[in-house]
Amino acid sequence: MAEPSGRKRVLFLFSDTGGGHRSATNAMIEAMGLEFPDTFDCKMVDVFRDYLPAPLRYAPEIYPPMTKFPETWAISYRTTDGKRRSRAVIRLLFPYVARSIRRLYRENPADIIVSVHPLVNTAMLRTMKKHPTPFMTVVTDMVTTHAFWFDRRADLVVVPTDEAREVAIEYGIPAGNVRVVGLPTAERFRVPPADPMAFRDAEGWRRDLPVILVVGGGDGMGPMEAVVKAINEAEPNATLVAICGRNEALQERLRALPWTMPHHIYGFTSQMPEFMAASDMLVTKAGPGTISEGFIAGLPLVIYSRLPGQEDGNVQYVVDQKAGVWAPRPHQVVEAVRRWVNDPAARQAASEASRRVAKPNAARQIAQIIADRVGVFSPARRSA
Repeated sequence: MAEPSGRKRVLFLFSDTGGGHRSATNAMIEAMGLEFPDTFDCKMVDVFRDYLPAPLRYAPEIYPPMTKFPETWAISYRTTDGKRRSRAVIRLLFPYVARSIRRLYRENPADIIVSVHPLVNTAMLRTMKKHPTPFMTVVTDMVTTHAFWFDRRADLVVVPTDEAREVAIEYGIPAGNVRVVGLPTAERFRVPPADPMAFRDAEGWRRDLPVILVVGGGDGMGPMEAVVKAINEAEPNATLVAICGRNEALQERLRALPWTMPHHIYGFTSQMPEFMAASDMLVTKAGPGTISEGFIAGLPLVIYSRLPGQEDGNVQYVVDQKAGVWAPRPHQVVEAVRRWVNDPAARQAASEASRRVAKPNAARQIAQIIADRVGVFSPARRSA
């Protein structure tokens, strides 16, 4: 039931095991406020940190160190994937978390529950089977999607790509319960900055050179330092912009390099849409959020790192769409960057391919889907 105010209550289940779950949730909440002002009360719950017992409650702290050992991560990912293996893991864990999940459900009444984390779905759906609340899953992995994402009891599963839809159907989700929408991204990516060159001027970037934007996620993870060094040593006729996130040590090391080309080194920024709009290519790891943002900005992508298992498909997707290249060695990054610096036509072709697969309206579409599920109509439909 709705609260006395008439607002509908939406409970978002996520966890900070990687930055993508939180940013996707924030994007959906923002879109709901824009599409339906003063209509929803949205609440975010970090299921692991706020409710689960130890050691599971420490998952947000454990996740970053685990990803520093990609092959070990890949083993854990693959050994728990698949229908039978995933069900066995859930049967083993459910008795341990059942009391916590029941408390979560009891303390957070909602008109609809939206899960943005694969390890939450089955436990939540099993807990509320006697008193079900409408339940929707928003998959935040782009292509390679783990079996934990999919439980056929979900009322709707929203996925970013057609490839993810096929996996959902393979795992038993009825085709009619799967929607391909895209990955929800913040509104500021959907509306491009008015004057990218003005941003270049404000930051002191040269107008006459292509800009190579190198990122490593919010924590400057992966072999970003080696990639930046290799590009600098190759001396392309370009400006290099490196965003190191919260990794202050990486910032200091990059600033101390014997630089041979125009360069600008930054820490964490909330102006990523401006940085992307003012750049000509994006050198990044294979995180789905950054890839989706790069698509919206129409940037050719050079992917230098991926997390085995969940990000394998992202790389292949970018390559298949001709929106970028896979360059897992620094010298391969240099080859890709040099080609796009020296061949504007090739760079433009990749840029156009990137724009073709962009889904800038995903968050707004998901807001509409949630509203439809709880019987709220858009302003246009209400006035019709």
